[in-house]
Amino acid sequence: MKAVIMAGGFGTRLRPLTTSIPKPMIPMATKPMMEHIVTLLKDHGFDDLITLLYFQPEVIERYFGDGHEFGVKMVYAAATEDYGTAGAVKNAEAFLNDTFLVISGDVLTDFDLTKAVKFHKDRGALATIVLTRVENPLQYGVVITAPDGRITHFLEKPSWSEVFSDTVNTGIYILEPEVLTLIPSEKSFDFSRDLFPRLMEEGRPLYGYVATGYWKDVGDLIEYRLAHRDILAGLVKATLPGNLVEGLDKPIWLGEGSRVDFTASLQGGVLIGRHTQIGSNVHITRSVIGDNCVIEEGAVIVGSVLWNNVFIGSRAILKENIVGRGSEIKANARLFEGALISDQCKVGEGSVVKADVKVWPQKVVEDGAILATSLVWGQKWSRSLFGAYGVTGLANLEISPEFAAKLGACFGATLRMGAIVRTSRDSHQTSHMIKRAIICGLLSAGVDVHDFRVTPIPVVRYQMGAHGAVSGVHVRKSPFDPELIDIKFFDERGMDIATSREQSIERSFFREDFRRAKVDEIGRLSLPVYDVEYYQEGILSFVDRDALRRRGFRIVIDYAYGSSSVIFPQILGKLGCEVIALNAYLDESRITKSAEGFHRSLQQLSDIVRSLGADLGIMLDAGAEKIFVVDETGELLSDDLAMALMALLVMRTHPPAVIGVPITASSAIEELARDLGFTVLRTKIAARASTEAATQDGVIFVGDGLGGFIFSRFQPAFDGMLATLKLLEMLAAQDLRLHQLLRAIPQRFRCHEQISCPWERKGGAMRALIAATADEQVELVDGVKVHMGRDWVILYPDQDRPYFHIIAEANTLARAEAHLARYRGVLTDCIKSSLPEATS
Repeated sequence: MKAVIMAGGFGTRLRPLTTSIPKPMIPMATKPMMEHIVTLLKDHGFDDLITLLYFQPEVIERYFGDGHEFGVKMVYAAATEDYGTAGAVKNAEAFLNDTFLVISGDVLTDFDLTKAVKFHKDRGALATIVLTRVENPLQYGVVITAPDGRITHFLEKPSWSEVFSDTVNTGIYILEPEVLTLIPSEKSFDFSRDLFPRLMEEGRPLYGYVATGYWKDVGDLIEYRLAHRDILAGLVKATLPGNLVEGLDKPIWLGEGSRVDFTASLQGGVLIGRHTQIGSNVHITRSVIGDNCVIEEGAVIVGSVLWNNVFIGSRAILKENIVGRGSEIKANARLFEGALISDQCKVGEGSVVKADVKVWPQKVVEDGAILATSLVWGQKWSRSLFGAYGVTGLANLEISPEFAAKLGACFGATLRMGAIVRTSRDSHQTSHMIKRAIICGLLSAGVDVHDFRVTPIPVVRYQMGAHGAVSGVHVRKSPFDPELIDIKFFDERGMDIATSREQSIERSFFREDFRRAKVDEIGRLSLPVYDVEYYQEGILSFVDRDALRRRGFRIVIDYAYGSSSVIFPQILGKLGCEVIALNAYLDESRITKSAEGFHRSLQQLSDIVRSLGADLGIMLDAGAEKIFVVDETGELLSDDLAMALMALLVMRTHPPAVIGVPITASSAIEELARDLGFTVLRTKIAARASTEAATQDGVIFVGDGLGGFIFSRFQPAFDGMLATLKLLEMLAAQDLRLHQLLRAIPQRFRCHEQISCPWERKGGAMRALIAATADEQVELVDGVKVHMGRDWVILYPDQDRPYFHIIAEANTLARAEAHLARYRGVLTDCIKSSLPEATS
């Protein structure tokens, strides 16, 4: 049978191990990772192989040749550009005239591929995805199958709030050649992102086979070490070189020509390659030692991987380390946990390499030196830079000036030379420092910068392209944690950059391979004159100024010490509003609020509105993206109620169109929409989903249920200043006060509870939950939403914490509480039953 081996990856997160060889050629138990895959394929009858190459193809071709030495026939196809996973296989179409298998050359697995092929043929499938179950499904495509194996839901690399199973795509596919006709030639096309969703949409036979056995995506340096640990522990069936020494409690593999002194201690599973010398009183535990290595007397090696031709001096100590080809660790040197020494390095006598430090190829650590930082810029995270709020980390520790400069350079390298990027920040001095470092990185990549200085986020986002800008960067102190800094990136529309752009920046960052401008091409920094005035003109032209002036609102606004206090008073002054301003100045020490401080500020706002007889009160968040509302009686409107009221006002003052609300919003909004001829679009919970919904045809308004409102025709992003003005404008148009509107909202009762769930059980719990609700009316936009007539319950995992949320809504409080109690029990049972069935 034929198989395609995907061997074109860069191995970005395995750098610096992959600086000189492609990822499939990284040694795994002294053999290239891809050799384990070739052996697995041969054992299951796949002896006609085509290997797809891209990065350093000659290394792979030189090692495997025509495949004869490995018992297979092997040919190669090298791509000139990255066309994605499916696009790469399309290049081998002439070779694939029968059922074939696709597998990555850089995974470690012992799946029974014969059973997978039989499943595929028995089902008459056009495509079968080999699946497994894992504790953390975020890095993979998550799949739900029907009892017969047909795939019913598929989501590539979800967030925790989107996870609906712990059953994931392993990147192993069994395909019929007809599939190739659906893949365009010489265009970027991915199996998970493009092909499989199309097969599902067209109702073609797409199946998932849940395999048992071992599977690990060796995606980073930690996983690389853990894969070796699993091999030595016998958790994966792998053909290992050398002879197994009998009579020991733990397996020891000894390669041809290797010698071990009789005083040496080998414990917990050890693999020693060929022609390696182990000296007297050496202690080796749970480690792999390559070919032609020398370990001198008294050395201690624990949980480590040594490549070929490594020298370890006497009494050196290694603990959970990786040492690259041809490197020397001299006598009495010490490597702490997680330290990595690349190829052809020298670590001097008595020197110390601290935990998690990476020494890149051909570097020298002098005798007696203490190395506490990487010799080349180091990595901040092992898996990804970007999270829910952009790039977030501890100020001046994880997000340091060096880190920020490199990040700015990587972002700039994704843009054309001479492109314009807007930058801005909040008032905190740390944000100032980090923003300047980012600017330096951008300029070094040949990108021009228009710096808006201290500016609210909506102002930076507004009509990004009108003055030539193609992107933006905003630095702020986290509103949730005083120790954290957020770096947010915007595209040419002012929206958060797409996930694909984030991944492109991450690849450049981890590869440490990005564009540097020539001396005469360094970018230029300028302070534009159009920033605040341009936004003010735009927002004033978007609202009905005459209606606002006629009404003459008296309002209380809490600026929360944020940057809107510099801009918004001028706008309100032109609209005839009487404003009582609270905290209307910049104070960097009060940007971040605790939960207690936040509620205290809202109570103060409520008291002042009530005592002054104001029409309403508004508290803006520090970035001016969200608002929190108090009506004329001093009643604080919950986020859900504020969204329902805002949606009602939009529908009463605009022609019928589409409004967007999250899947967790009250069904009262649908009732209001039906009466007023509007359509409700339900979105996922994440902020990105709200902004993406705002760009869809016909959508005029989106709320996120957390104080964020988008008026799409102004800009597809949250804007607290615009939301405040539109709320006033719509109240003026209806000649109403806010409290009067409450009677128009259908009464619904809601209960909310959090259920503790360990991270590793979330995916399994979602899979069990979907199975448990299979006979009910279920909606899977985000989490699991169960409809019971007009009542409903939604259960979804928290994005940032080890919890599940349960929200129940009904016509009476008693029914909502009953629904909550019932599904609390269902979820608890699902969490208990969610231990993975297969090792990952």
